[in-house]
Amino acid sequence: MNTFLKSITAMLLAMLCSTSAWAQLQGTDLLNEPTDIAPDFRNFKNTYYLADHVASFDPETASGTIKYIRHEFTTRMAFNNMLAGLDSVGANEFPTTEYAASPELPFSLQFVSDRTVRLKMTSGPQFVDEEPSLMLVNGSALDARSAWSYAKTEEGHSYSSEYGKVVITENPWHIYLYDEEGKLLTSTIHQSDVTNTYTPVLPFSYVRRASDYSRSMAAVMSLSPDEKIFGFGESFTQFNKRGQKVVLWVDDANGTQNETMYKPIPFYMSSRGYGVFMHHSTPISVDVGKYFNAANSMMIGDDEADLFFFLGEPKDILDEYTELTGKASMPPLWSFGFWMSRITYFSEAEGREVIQKLRDYEIPADVLHFDTGWFGVDWRSDYKFPEDRFPNPEKMISDFKDDGFHISLWQLPYFTPKNTLFPEIIENDLAVKDRKGNIPLEDAVLDFSNPKAVQWYQDKLEPLLEMGVGAIKVDFGEAAPANGIYASGRTGFYEHNLYPLRYNKAVADITEEVHGNGFIWARSTWAGSQRYPVHWGGDPATTNTAMSATLRAGLSMGLSGFTFWSHDIGGFVTATPEDLYRRWTPFGMLTSHVRSHGNPPTEPWEFSDEFLEGFRKADNMRYRLMPYIYAQAKHNSEHGWPMLRALFVEFPDDPGSWLIDDQYLFGSDILVAPLFENVEERDVYLPPGTWIDYQTGEVYKGGWHSIEAGEIPIIALVRNGTVLPHIELAQSTKFMDWSKIELVAYSVEGSGASGKIYLPDGESVQDITLQKQNGEYQLVADPFNGEVSWEIRSFEE
Repeated sequence: MNTFLKSITAMLLAMLCSTSAWAQLQGTDLLNEPTDIAPDFRNFKNTYYLADHVASFDPETASGTIKYIRHEFTTRMAFNNMLAGLDSVGANEFPTTEYAASPELPFSLQFVSDRTVRLKMTSGPQFVDEEPSLMLVNGSALDARSAWSYAKTEEGHSYSSEYGKVVITENPWHIYLYDEEGKLLTSTIHQSDVTNTYTPVLPFSYVRRASDYSRSMAAVMSLSPDEKIFGFGESFTQFNKRGQKVVLWVDDANGTQNETMYKPIPFYMSSRGYGVFMHHSTPISVDVGKYFNAANSMMIGDDEADLFFFLGEPKDILDEYTELTGKASMPPLWSFGFWMSRITYFSEAEGREVIQKLRDYEIPADVLHFDTGWFGVDWRSDYKFPEDRFPNPEKMISDFKDDGFHISLWQLPYFTPKNTLFPEIIENDLAVKDRKGNIPLEDAVLDFSNPKAVQWYQDKLEPLLEMGVGAIKVDFGEAAPANGIYASGRTGFYEHNLYPLRYNKAVADITEEVHGNGFIWARSTWAGSQRYPVHWGGDPATTNTAMSATLRAGLSMGLSGFTFWSHDIGGFVTATPEDLYRRWTPFGMLTSHVRSHGNPPTEPWEFSDEFLEGFRKADNMRYRLMPYIYAQAKHNSEHGWPMLRALFVEFPDDPGSWLIDDQYLFGSDILVAPLFENVEERDVYLPPGTWIDYQTGEVYKGGWHSIEAGEIPIIALVRNGTVLPHIELAQSTKFMDWSKIELVAYSVEGSGASGKIYLPDGESVQDITLQKQNGEYQLVADPFNGEVSWEIRSFEE
C-alpha cells in the first residue's frame, strides 16, 4: 500500500472511531462564546440615558451637544401580566452637586463624500487620543464638506448634496436621511416616536452598567414597511436580516449552518437606498426589527457611536464603503485556477503523486495545498518542512512550478505548549497576556497588536515565501482572548474583533514584500479585511442544506465589501457523497476562487468514472472562461463589487431580485442557479431582459422558469448583449496563450454586444464591443492594436 493510500486509510479510520460531534454551543457560558451585549440594554439594574434635544449647535462645524435624560426600567402589573417600561429618574450619585443627572454630551457630523456622512456621538469624556484606525484605508476619513450645502430650517438644520439630504431637528433631537428625490430613508428614533405603542422601545441612547459603570451606545434607527436589510459579513442565516438579531463577534462557527460567524462585518445595506458602517471593534449586537419591527437597534459595546451612512443604490454604497475601508487588491492570475486539497497531504511524495494524477487525468489545476500535516507533528505549526517527508522542499516547489503549480501552506497563530516556538514567544513577550501577566489560555496566542510579534511572525513566514511558497493559509484567528491584555494597551473587548484584521494584514504585508502581491487564503475577518484577499467560507457539512447556506453566506459576504470569496467544494466535515460533490463542483467553479478541500477523498479520480468526467468538464468550463473571470475580477476589485453577487446589485429596480437567495450573478453577466437537491431541473428567477442558456443556447425572458441543467449539473445563463471572452483550454494558467482570445456574442436581437478584457500584466480593463455587419460580428475597435488575435462568433454557431 503506497503512502497516499495509507494516509486515506488512516483518516477514514479516525473518522470511523469518532462517535461524537463537537462544536461550540451558544448560551452555555463556555470559553470564546460570542459576546452578546444585548442583555445589558434590558437589565433592570442599569441606567439608560435617552438622547433628547440639542443643547447647542454650530452649523459651520456641524457639531454641538445633546442633552440626555436619565431613565430606568420599572414594572407595572396589568391583569396578571408583569409589564416593563422606561421611566425618567433623578440622580442617584452622592454628593448631588458633583454629577449631572441629565448630561450634555457632544455629537458631530462629518461629510466624507457627496454620498457619505459620518455621525459621531459619545457617552462621556474621551481622554484617549484618537489613533489612526486600522479599519479605514488611510487611517482616517476624508472631509468633503464643500460637496454639501447648509440651510437653516424651522426645526433645525439641513445639509444637502447631489445625492441626498441630512436634516437635524433640535427638539426632539433627530437625524433624518433623505435621498436626492426627498424620500425618507431612515432616521434616529426618539422616545416621542414610540409613545403610540405599548412596546417598551429603547430609543437612541446609551446604557451605564450598574456592575462597573461602563457605558455602551444604542444607535437606534427607524425601519420602514417592507424594508430589507442585508450584509453583516459572512452570515449563514436567512439572507434578509430583517427580523433577526445579529451578534457581531468573530467566532469559530464550527460549520456554516448556525448564527455565529467566522467573518462578521459591522456593515449593512438597506433596500431603501442606504448603507451603514459601525466603525467599532467592540462586540456589537444588532436587533434588526426582531423585538420591535420598526426599529433597527445597533447596540455597540463602545462608549462612543461612530456611524458612517452611505446614500445610493447597492453598487454606489459598496463603492463608497470600500473607498473608506479599502478595496481588494487584485490577486495573481494563478490564484484563479483550481486548488487541489484535502485534510491533509503529509509528504512531498503524496504531493507529487496528486499533481501527476491531475495532469494524467487532464484536470486543469494551479495550486496544491498542504494542510495541517506538513509539519513534523500534525497541527503543530513550527514553519519547517520535516526532512524525512520533505527531503528537498526547494526542488519540490521548483518542480511544481515548472509543471504549472504553486503550493499553499497551512498554519495558525496559536502555539501549543509542546511547540518548540512556545518558549521563544513567552520569553520575548509576544503573546497576549492576562491581568497578572501570564497567558490566559493553554496556547500562546500571538499578539498582532505588538509590532515585535508581527516582525517575529513575518520572519518565520519569509523563508517559506522566498523558497517559492505561493500562499499562506491564514487559518483560525477567531479565539483572541476576550479577557486578554494586549500590547496596544486595550483589552480583548476592543481587540478580539480586530485580531483577524491584524492577522490578515501581517501575512499579506510579508507576502507583498516577497512576491509583489499580498494574496492570502484566510478564514476570519473584520471590517477592512477585504483589502487582503482571499477568504474562504469555513467548514460546511456535506449536505444539501450546508451547500445552500454556503451560498447565502457568500452573497452576504459580497454585500459587505468583499470582492473575492471561496468555499470548500463538497463540504468539509465528512467524506462527501458523490452526488452532492457532483452538483457542488460547478457552483465552486463559478466562484471567484475554487478549492476542493475537506475530509478525504476529495480527489476527483477517487470517485466514479462518470464523476471524474463531469468534474473535468466543469473545470474545463472555468479555465475556458478565464478571460471573463480575470477581467471581472479586476474591474470589480476597483469598485468594491463582489464577483459572486446578489441579483439586486445589478437589478436594484426589480422587486423580484431582492427576494432571491439561492441564485447569484457571477460577475455582471452570468446568472448561476446551483442544484441544491438531486434533481436535473429547478425553478429559476430571471431579472428583466433576455437571458441565454450558456450550455444549451435556449433563450428566456425575465420571470420564473423551470430550467433543466445542461451537461454540467448547473444552470448558467448569459445576459443578452454580452460578449464572453474565452481562451484555449490549458492545464494551468501558466500555459495559457493570451495572444489568442475567442469572443462569443450572446445577442438574440442581432444588435451589438459588449464585454471586458484584462490581460495579465495589463494596465487597465478594456471594453470590447461587437457589431453585426453583413450577418457577422465584427470588433468595433481593437483595444490592443493587433497584439491579440481575435476569433469572433455568435453563441448560435
